[in-house]
Amino acid sequence: MTIRTRKFVGTIFLLVLVVVWSLLGMTIAQTPWLANSGLLQSIFYVVAGLGWVLPAMPIISWMSRPDA
Repeated sequence: MTIRTRKFVGTIFLLVLVVVWSLLGMTIAQTPWLANSGLLQSIFYVVAGLGWVLPAMPIISWMSRPDA
């Protein structure tokens, strides 16, 4: 697979990841146990805001590999 194709596929994967991650984050943020606690909300939003980076890192490294 050429680097151009990997970048195209990786971009689609990243877009799907961000959409799914944000929808899951919004769903979890509305749960009663989280909505009632300001401290838990703060922790959750920090983790949810930075958490998508961990699954995105392997996709980005795969995208940027040089051609064989």
